[in-house]
Amino acid sequence: MADISDLAQLREGIDECDAQLVALLAKRNGITQKIGEIKQQTGAPLHAPVREAELLAARRQEAINQNVSPDLVEDILRRMMREAYQNQQAKLACAAPELSPIVIVGGQGAMGQLFAQQFIRSGYEVKILDKDQQNDAKSILKGAKLVMISVPINALDAVVAKLPKLDEDCLLVDITSVKQSPIKALKAAHSGPVVGLHPMFGPDISHWVKQTVVVCEGREHQAAKGLLQQLQVWGCQLVELDAKKHDEAMQIIQVMRHLTTFVYGQFLAKQSHTLEELRSCSSPIYQLELMMVGRLFAQSPELYSDIMLAQFDDVETLLAQYQDTFASTLAKLKAGDKAALIDSFAEAKVYFSDSTEHFLTQSRSLLNKANDSKVLD
Repeated sequence: MADISDLAQLREGIDECDAQLVALLAKRNGITQKIGEIKQQTGAPLHAPVREAELLAARRQEAINQNVSPDLVEDILRRMMREAYQNQQAKLACAAPELSPIVIVGGQGAMGQLFAQQFIRSGYEVKILDKDQQNDAKSILKGAKLVMISVPINALDAVVAKLPKLDEDCLLVDITSVKQSPIKALKAAHSGPVVGLHPMFGPDISHWVKQTVVVCEGREHQAAKGLLQQLQVWGCQLVELDAKKHDEAMQIIQVMRHLTTFVYGQFLAKQSHTLEELRSCSSPIYQLELMMVGRLFAQSPELYSDIMLAQFDDVETLLAQYQDTFASTLAKLKAGDKAALIDSFAEAKVYFSDSTEHFLTQSRSLLNKANDSKVLD
């Protein structure tokens, strides 16, 4: 019959395995750092999707062969890959040296600093033009090959209009979340090449691999080839969209989403229950929802106000549809009409039908991680 000494001995075996795992992780980190150095020297992209997919598939099969959960192995591998991508950020390949010098207008802001740091890591000469440097704007912009506008949406028109004349071969870029109006302003201020970018991430990312950047054509799109190659070297996923299509998509992805989160956060703040009380009895899925709400209110109120206001006039039809859907659902609830609710559920399910299994698998993984990270008193 087993006793406490057997348990202690088995735990010692676990400790030994864990120590070996740490040693293997250290060895793997050393190898990935060397891989990063080679990528920097050769200009190879940080992210190799085919290699990643093959590696995961092979390790999953090995896990199955050894009666180990393939999902567990994939979770561990993906976490190690994320660490590897972070380790490879220190020095990056330069895909388009002809873009130097680069000037970032609004470079003292969070996103401006993020891009400046990444360009510098890739060996570009980077200059900053912000409020403190306005008196030297002409000299800072002299000879610039790439000028990136990183300012709030509501300030872009005025900032761009005040720019001194740029060289004809200078590429003028903006990174705001709206594209039609900024591209129009850029083309009015500069007769040379123009491109609109929308980084679909914030300044708090740990690395750029797999981050999405939407690209909208402005003028002389071929001139942006080097910049787009650089983004791909950093591991970004580029999505090329017409500016009008982009703005229409953002009305749903950003404006309506942020509006819903903003309203729900205000609603929670007016309730009698504290956040701690809600969290204490929440399921992992609601914990994640609270995190996403809290994430919005942890960031700049000016930024999110600007995002919502920038296209508010364009979302009136969407808002009316949203209100109608809410009112219709509320009416069904008040009437106790279960059949109508089920019908509405079925109608919406059709929209998600091709992705439901994928979303279910992905969300299950997220929920497991959320539950694992719970801190119990």
